Amino acid sequence: MPETSIMRILVVDDELVARKKLQKIIDSIGECKAAESGEAAITKEALLVETASSGEEALRRLKTFPADIVITDVRMPQMDGLALLEEIRLRYPDIFVVIVTAYGNIEDAVRSMKAGAYDYILKPFDFDVISMVIEKITGHKSILQKGVFLGKNRRKGYRFENIIGQDPKMFNVFQMITDVSKTKATVLITGESGTGKELIADAIHYKSPRRDGPFIKVNCAALTETLVNSELFGHEKGAFTGATAQKKGHFELADGGTIFLDEIGDIPIPTQISLLRVLELGTFQRVGGTSTLKVDTRVVCATNKDLFEAIKEKLFREDLFYRINVVHMHVPPLRERKSDIPLLVNHFLKKYCTETEKNILRVSREAMEILIRYRWPGNVRELANVIENVVIFCKGQEVLPANLTGQLRETPKTKEFVLTLSSSSLPLAEATMMRKVLEETSWNLKQAAKELDIARGTLYSKMKKYGIEKPQ
Repeated sequence: MPETSIMRILVVDDELVARKKLQKIIDSIGECKAAESGEAAITKEALLVETASSGEEALRRLKTFPADIVITDVRMPQMDGLALLEEIRLRYPDIFVVIVTAYGNIEDAVRSMKAGAYDYILKPFDFDVISMVIEKITGHKSILQKGVFLGKNRRKGYRFENIIGQDPKMFNVFQMITDVSKTKATVLITGESGTGKELIADAIHYKSPRRDGPFIKVNCAALTETLVNSELFGHEKGAFTGATAQKKGHFELADGGTIFLDEIGDIPIPTQISLLRVLELGTFQRVGGTSTLKVDTRVVCATNKDLFEAIKEKLFREDLFYRINVVHMHVPPLRERKSDIPLLVNHFLKKYCTETEKNILRVSREAMEILIRYRWPGNVRELANVIENVVIFCKGQEVLPANLTGQLRETPKTKEFVLTLSSSSLPLAEATMMRKVLEETSWNLKQAAKELDIARGTLYSKMKKYGIEKPQ
């Protein structure tokens, strides 16, 4: 972090001893880091710490102290840490909230993470853990400052290129965009419909050395099987009925730039063979042609399909999968990054109010809570459509629950799973919960992912991480 950049931290705990100890640790972090590196990566002067003895006092302090991070104890009288987290998420969605919980209290840690906390730390305090959390947040802010348009008002929220978010999962995506955009590597972007895969492809191209070259977007799902080769690789005059002139294909038009193949899982097998050749050699022939053309085109692909299942069903070539999967970026569904919902709601509210010349000032607390609670199967695209509808029909200056459709206001039905934990390890608790849900759903991965409220791709990766396999 540059020497002139200040990270403001608000420590909240009802115990004076805990507040002073945490403040002392934070004050000493910068001095230790500077001594280790010989640089002012994080200095004592760069970490400005204030304290509050309750959730209510913390909210009063935030009116005049624009904190970047709030570190709050979870167990406090009157307004506890989770209630404070909820208030901060509604009022100041750009603040990173870190929850402090007693060692062994897994339930509080899990609840806080699901409620949108950035991270959690355990008591008794560990210098290295607190230092790591602060450095991680500092790194994420640095990513944003390099490619993000914050505007003059720091409370507007975080944007990376045109992608809005501050959830840790999105910071991982931002970091990958920054790293991969410098290369020519082929990228596969996966994620559910409406998660913003095209925006990520945009960011990769416009942050790359190819930004001044062409950027060709192709919706593979919209191409008919008879014309897909012609669209991608072009055709010669007379190549087929209706081919009255020579035509360049998308790959040729993207020479020197980037081609984005959206919904690549819908490309027919014969075309996949031609696509594999382009990726391996950079060469192809137009339909009806004999000359071999060579192009310098960077390829970015996206899909909402499970390509592993498509390979098993012989609908997608395994060799093509490994060729396009040089760099894999997974975009999390909106239900897995609920802390971004207030940011997105405020962004779309402002956008559609500007377009319709309406003056809706805010979303009420009750309406925002409904929006946060909803599962958003259509992800960010669905949220944008909902807010556009709200703006069109809202008659007042505040969005109320009555302005939201009945579907949003319905309380989601959830299934309860009884879980007994023999350890205070959060990873072990997560693995135990996943195995329990998988058993309850007869190892139906789609149903298990739904019950766990995570994407199926996330479930796959977690199962691999924890070594969870279906019994033979």
